[in-house]
Amino acid sequence: MRARTAIAAITAALAITLVGCSSDSKTDAAGPKTSARGKPSADISAAEKTTGIPPEPTPVKRVELLRALAAANPGIVKYEDKAIDAARNQCSALDSDKADWAASQRFTYKDVTTTEAQGKQINEALKGLDFCKV
Repeated sequence: MRARTAIAAITAALAITLVGCSSDSKTDAAGPKTSARGKPSADISAAEKTTGIPPEPTPVKRVELLRALAAANPGIVKYEDKAIDAARNQCSALDSDKADWAASQRFTYKDVTTTEAQGKQINEALKGLDFCKV
């Protein structure tokens, strides 16, 4: 019983610690938008480039992307930053045999459920916008 209590306490402590960590972008009032690592958002890591993940979109491209995602499933844009991150990550799965399924999983979060058919629409939108070009 003590082991379960200790494991529960450690798990709770880790969860609290991880809640403070965030990969959200931040905007410096005096400068351009930066990523959580402090690099300009147009910069992407070598790992992201290798796996086909594009940089964060410009404000104009962001609006265009959110509109296209909303056409597939209006709920997913309720969490704009989450939708943008999911879209960027989905680019790495576009050439997969399970791309539609991957999109349905990637864009299902919190109180939003995305079907495989909607995942297919998302993939078509990403391709149509040339969003995934690195």
